[in-house]
Amino acid sequence: MSAVVLSVLRQAAAGLRILLLMTVLCGLAYPVVIWGVAQTAFHDRANGSLVHAGGRVVGSSLIGQDFRGPLWFHPRPGGYDPLATGGSNLGPSSARLLAEVRLRRSSVARAEHVPADEVPPDPLTGSASGLDPHISPEYARRQVTRVARAHGLTEQQVRELVDDHVQGRTLGFLGQERVNVLRLNLALAAKAG
Repeated sequence: MSAVVLSVLRQAAAGLRILLLMTVLCGLAYPVVIWGVAQTAFHDRANGSLVHAGGRVVGSSLIGQDFRGPLWFHPRPGGYDPLATGGSNLGPSSARLLAEVRLRRSSVARAEHVPADEVPPDPLTGSASGLDPHISPEYARRQVTRVARAHGLTEQQVRELVDDHVQGRTLGFLGQERVNVLRLNLALAAKAG
């Protein structure tokens, strides 16, 4: 063989060895190490922040669920379909959005027995993803009377549940206080028996 062919073969072999080494390091070893660290240090979050009740998975604390009826705290409006996420893309000048907000405002005001101007913003518009699992503490507190009556609990008992489930701002300064509707409704179900 000529010297040129031998040189090309040596370079190809060296390139192949580097490819195999980098595949093992970056494609196998690194992902396994990262997976191991995540399972050890962040087990709950690494596995989808699953919420368990009665020994089974009932949802994720990151994805909202649609609760309806007087027994439950209601989430923000949205389809809560993880296969069809996203906002409505209706802007502030949309007549359709305005009509939906008016309808939601009157519906919530009727259900919660409050004047329409006291309905907080969260039940009026969906989140950007359509999957937000949180509501404001204000909206949760507006629902206390209805939920307490439906479960035969005192308003104080239900208000304490809400207060126990208020999550502060992330890192103390990011975002707003919030209440996870799934976790609150699970605590409510446990309390109501």
